Amino acid sequence: MEWYWSALILFGLGVALMMLGVPVAIAFFATNIIAAVLFMGGANGIVQVINNGFGAMTSFPLVPIPMFLLMGELFYYTGLASRMFNAIDKLMGNVPGRLAYVTVAGGTGFAALSGSSMGSTALLGSLMVPEMMRRGYSKYLSLGPIMGTGGLAVIIPPSALAVLLATLGRIDVGALLIAGVVPGLILAVMYAVLIFVWTLVSPGSAPGYAVAAVSLAEKLRLLALDVVPMFLVIVICIGVMVAGWATPTEAAAIGCVAVIVLAAFYRCLTRRSLKRAVDGALRVTVMAFLIIFGSATFSQILAFTGASSGLIRWATAFDLTPLAMLLVMLGVILFLGCFMDQLSMMLLTAPIFFPLANTLQFDLIWFGLIMLLGLEIGYTTPPFGLLLFVLKGVAPPGTTMRDIYLAGMPFIACVLLLIALIIIFPPIATWLPAVSH
Repeated sequence: MEWYWSALILFGLGVALMMLGVPVAIAFFATNIIAAVLFMGGANGIVQVINNGFGAMTSFPLVPIPMFLLMGELFYYTGLASRMFNAIDKLMGNVPGRLAYVTVAGGTGFAALSGSSMGSTALLGSLMVPEMMRRGYSKYLSLGPIMGTGGLAVIIPPSALAVLLATLGRIDVGALLIAGVVPGLILAVMYAVLIFVWTLVSPGSAPGYAVAAVSLAEKLRLLALDVVPMFLVIVICIGVMVAGWATPTEAAAIGCVAVIVLAAFYRCLTRRSLKRAVDGALRVTVMAFLIIFGSATFSQILAFTGASSGLIRWATAFDLTPLAMLLVMLGVILFLGCFMDQLSMMLLTAPIFFPLANTLQFDLIWFGLIMLLGLEIGYTTPPFGLLLFVLKGVAPPGTTMRDIYLAGMPFIACVLLLIALIIIFPPIATWLPAVSH
């Protein structure tokens, strides 16, 4: 069978199952079982698929992922997230579109502390969307910033996806994590500028309302007690990795301990909050590892049938410049992002794209960051972007998928603009890792 027929069968079957509402992990698993029967000799192929899946799940580089997730869950369930959001809310003052700015600022902080785009979107969606809509904000301005800042968790360290991508690409984990700091902050500023222009062009999309005045002394107290300590956790996690004092797994554990210490200091660490945090992290970890199980075996079946090599040969057969090839690879990621989750895309493309990028003499940290930004866009691209469904699940009744699709488009444009800036000015991504090393 020609490679393109194999690719069509595999991708078509997986997409069809997901369109029928089958969970991503189960859809991949079912596709793999059917493919094993069709292409790998029936029962023996199924056994091989299952063995390969368990091998992928027991990889040591995946250990930091549940630890980063636990750190985010502890931050949320102990109430530290609410303290930070309330402090930022008071620090903002009475500015047009205030709640949208609070979403961007607080969401950036939570994305950094949690490392989880889905967790950040779920928190922001349940916390901010009802309040913004109650205040008369347009549905697009209420929903858009949630998805934009939720996606920031992909590049702002400590990012679980960045750890996994660096491992798959065999590049320095600490360098890739720290490479996301400057672009992540630039993207957050872009979102703020977008909201400013939005409220300037359409004042009715964010009606003003009276807020209580906060003295300078109170603002300084809030900043010192409820904002700075939270960001110190991020600095500690990144710093110990960059300095070579800890592995990513140890840095993630240090982050968890730091959040627990903060929660204890604020007297909000309870047995119930600890239990809920562990339970929440366990649920997301199991889901992530099931997806890894399915997507790892899926990529292996693609390789076994020749579909993956055929796709790469087809893509590289054209006489393209390095820049054009980079755009082709980015286009592949953006296309896959419409149909697949980020873990699956990484496991499918990283083993092929990183060697190709090395052949083209790209800086691999720079290339890895561009890949992460492409993966971030995939979170909000219709029809199967994960954040679209997370937001739909927590949005107020009456919110349609069309509303969510349209709300995310301006923020996707910001990410595309940032990618263009990084391609034109590579030091945006490479300067800080170079200084750190």
